[in-house]
Amino acid sequence: MPKSNMQKIMVIGCPGSGKSTFARALHDITGLPLYHLDMLYWNADRTTVQKEVFLARLAETIEKDSWIIDGNYGSTMELRLQACDTVFFLDYPLDVCMDGIISRRGKERPDMPWIESEDDVDEEFVEFVKNYNSENRPEVVTLLEKYADKEIIIFKSRTKADDFLRELEENYEGH
Repeated sequence: MPKSNMQKIMVIGCPGSGKSTFARALHDITGLPLYHLDMLYWNADRTTVQKEVFLARLAETIEKDSWIIDGNYGSTMELRLQACDTVFFLDYPLDVCMDGIISRRGKERPDMPWIESEDDVDEEFVEFVKNYNSENRPEVVTLLEKYADKEIIIFKSRTKADDFLRELEENYEGH
C-alpha cells in the first residue's frame, strides 16, 4: 500500500491496459483531479493540437497542487516523472492490452474526444501496441529506474490492480 499522501500521480502502461479506467477509480477514491493526456492532445475531429499548445496545457496541469495524469506520451514522461510523487505502471501482457483496445470500440469514453467505431481499426496504432513491450517498455523501465525515489507501483495483472484499488478504498484516509 503506497503512502496515503499521494498528491501527484501518473498512470502509465501500454495502450489498452486500462490506464484511464484505473485513473478514474483512483480519482473516485481519492478525489484528486483527473487529467487524461489524450484530452490535452487530441481534438474531437481527430486532429492534434499544436505541440506548444499540448506542452502548455501539460505544464499548467503539472503546476497544480494535486493531480492524476493518465497516459504515456513518451516525449513528456520524464517531465511528469520529475513532478509526480507516485507512479502506477500497468505492465500487462500484450493479449490483455489487445483485448482492452477491442472491448472499448464503439463506447463513449471520458478520456477521448471521440468514439472509436467497431470497424475503426487504426493499423498503425495496433502495430504500436504489438511492439510496445519490445520497443517502448524498456524506455519506461529505464526512466522508472532513474526516478526510483518516487513511489512506483507496478501491476502485472488487472486482478492485482483491482485488489489494490479495493484495499485503497477500504483504507483511504480521505474517506
